[in-house]
Amino acid sequence: MNQVNKYIIGVDGGNSKTDYYLFDLQGNYIDHLRTGTCSHERFPDAYASTFRIIRQHLEELLTPHDLEANLLAAAAFGLAGADIPAQKEQLGDVIKRLGFSNYAVDNDSFLGIKAGSEKGYGICSINGSGMSTGGISKSGERLQVGGVGSELSGDEAGGFYLARKVLRTVYDSFYRMGEDTAMTKPVMDLLRVSDKSKFIEAMVEGTVKRNLPNTELMQILFTAADQGDASAINVIDQTAEQLARSSAGCLNNLNFSGETEVDIVLAGSVWIKAESPLLFEKYQQYMSRWAPCNCRYIFLQVPPAAGAILWALELFHGQPVHSALRHKVISSIEQVQAGQGVPIEP
Repeated sequence: MNQVNKYIIGVDGGNSKTDYYLFDLQGNYIDHLRTGTCSHERFPDAYASTFRIIRQHLEELLTPHDLEANLLAAAAFGLAGADIPAQKEQLGDVIKRLGFSNYAVDNDSFLGIKAGSEKGYGICSINGSGMSTGGISKSGERLQVGGVGSELSGDEAGGFYLARKVLRTVYDSFYRMGEDTAMTKPVMDLLRVSDKSKFIEAMVEGTVKRNLPNTELMQILFTAADQGDASAINVIDQTAEQLARSSAGCLNNLNFSGETEVDIVLAGSVWIKAESPLLFEKYQQYMSRWAPCNCRYIFLQVPPAAGAILWALELFHGQPVHSALRHKVISSIEQVQAGQGVPIEP
């Protein structure tokens, strides 16, 4: 192996930020760059901007180490906006044009599996600002369910969706024969609306401007549900069902035969930071109904970007990395993201 082909790169490209990590094949941290989004969905010229932005940032990361994309042993890209086959094909073309030869590119939901599961395969349910589900079988087959931000594909979860459901529930109680709900007063206070006749204006304006207080609305939802409010419980139950349908559907459409237990990685702020266990409890109940095997639930506590490096190492070695190397990579990335820095080993 050529001396320069001893490095790998992992990229976690979200809707708001992108993390680029450079490691060597022994799992030693080399360098890191955090930038804004590279998602084609955020730019008028779509994939042209994605190519230009990633090329620029790769140069910033690699040039100080006398490296270029074609000199790397492997690369893995988990990218927001890689949702349907046509998008994944276009993004694959972008990565190939950048000079990579041994690479993987797919939706960022797959990084959660690599980061969260020791096995390197299983299901990842993302429930953050939005919702997406990804699965990887033991043989490496990948499947994404939903994630396009539409109720057409069951994407009825995530902070943005739940906030709107809270508003809809209050509006229904005012004008659409909905039940009274304990969420009404705290929601009205939060939006500083004194009269129900002004509620729809505040609701629509916040939706159009995308400045709704999503976190606070979700807190109101979970608090009301914990206190027994039927309307709030119904919203959470519906969301738990949709999350479970996507997870179980992904599980049933991939080949996990012979597995006595499959890892289900739960990622995203709603899963990780929920102050109430109700959503997870209901999700488990639905999963027990539809999953064809036992499930081991793992709340993702490590940076998803670690999954990109572990995936790149797996591409190079042809198999999931061993436990010691895995934990070495995760520890390094945790330190970088905590702002502690990581010593570069010779």
